[in-house]
Amino acid sequence: GTSDIIFGLFWLLGYQFSPRLADAGEAVFWRVDKSANYGALDELARGCADLSKAEDQWDEMMRTAGSLKLGTIHASELIRSLLKSSRPSGLAQAIMEVGRVNKTLYLLNYIDDEDYRRRILTQLNRGEGRHAVARAICYGQRGEIRKRYREGQEDQLGALGLVTNAVVLWNTLYMQEALSWIRSNGEEIGVEDIARLSPLMHGHINMLGHYTFTLPEDILKGELRELNFNLNNELTS
Repeated sequence: GTSDIIFGLFWLLGYQFSPRLADAGEAVFWRVDKSANYGALDELARGCADLSKAEDQWDEMMRTAGSLKLGTIHASELIRSLLKSSRPSGLAQAIMEVGRVNKTLYLLNYIDDEDYRRRILTQLNRGEGRHAVARAICYGQRGEIRKRYREGQEDQLGALGLVTNAVVLWNTLYMQEALSWIRSNGEEIGVEDIARLSPLMHGHINMLGHYTFTLPEDILKGELRELNFNLNNELTS
């Protein structure tokens, strides 16, 4: 029921939940009409979604979506509330039903479209790459958020997000500068090579020690520092 709830909530908010599926063959596909013939998919569609439950709870579902949009309730709290009982509430059942329909549509696209699967994998890898940067930055206390109160935790996460974004911005600016330098020297860069670049690399950044924010005058004016070269006159990070 948890994945059905998540698919349903994403749909209510106008998004598509797109997880990477390792066991798509074991997933339940849902139909909306018990008597309909779905052709080659007829045997695959073993479940039947009851959309009348969504119709009955539609206004409440819209209020729930509005509360999430406005931030008056956190998604994690809502999901815990919807799943806390062994007998789901009417609202929980309604969200599950629309989630089952949305999940089935997603599964069909995922299985049928190789490019779609590749795009999802690329996006997930980007998300995992960002988490890797954040883990490298937040090395103190084994990367754990130790503040006792929500406000303190939010402050820590906000600071982590700020530094992570600074790393991504720095990498992006200097990768673009390096590409421009290479092109200005008559070298060609393949599109496939550029596609493999990522602003989420962080091995060249020292996360330890003291930091100084005293910057040279030209950097304060928005200029970039000179690119680094090794002994063979090759760009280095």
